[in-house]
Amino acid sequence: MCIVLVMESLLSEEEERDTLAWVDKLPLSRHTKHINRDFSDGVMVAEIVKHYFPKIVDIHNYITSCNTQQKISNWNLLNKRVFSKLEFYVSEEAVEKIVSSTPGAILPVMFFLKEKLEKKLSFSDVEIQEAEAKLVAELAEMKIAEPTVNPQQVTFFTDMSLSVTRQIILEKELQVQELQDILKNLQVKVSKLEELIQLKDKRIEHLTCLSGMYKTKLRLASP
Repeated sequence: MCIVLVMESLLSEEEERDTLAWVDKLPLSRHTKHINRDFSDGVMVAEIVKHYFPKIVDIHNYITSCNTQQKISNWNLLNKRVFSKLEFYVSEEAVEKIVSSTPGAILPVMFFLKEKLEKKLSFSDVEIQEAEAKLVAELAEMKIAEPTVNPQQVTFFTDMSLSVTRQIILEKELQVQELQDILKNLQVKVSKLEELIQLKDKRIEHLTCLSGMYKTKLRLASP
């Protein structure tokens, strides 16, 4: 269910400080001098989400602009393709004030975005752990059978009967099929191991992002 962010959202002084400090720590394309103006076109908002969840945002779709219509287009795209995945929505009234660089209009959005990103990061980590546990269980259940017969070289003699020759060929075909089945199971196992490695890499990335967020909170909380 999407939540509409209304303009009446007011932040405490502490929430404003925390939000500004969080923005200052992020690797953005431009240094933030005037937050109301710098974030009015939505481009750096897209950069923030991409920093935490690269697959959610195609940054090339967002165009830096001073034109009001282009700014609105960027924010509409954020609502449709990005904020919907984070389960919130910036109201049309809010967008109008943001693109006009109205003082105080952008901070509630940034605060709400920060909270949603933190929540999704934590939730994603739980999902990754569950996926890892499922893969590990599947790998534990996979039993790769050993070949029942060791392949041996067979010499055919001209005086062999047709039935003996057929029996030898049948045995070889069965051995080949058995080896192919073992190879197929090994390929499945390798694929699952690769998937497990990707999940672990993804979890490391998420935990690194979470760590950065919590370190910022601790620094701000320190006297």
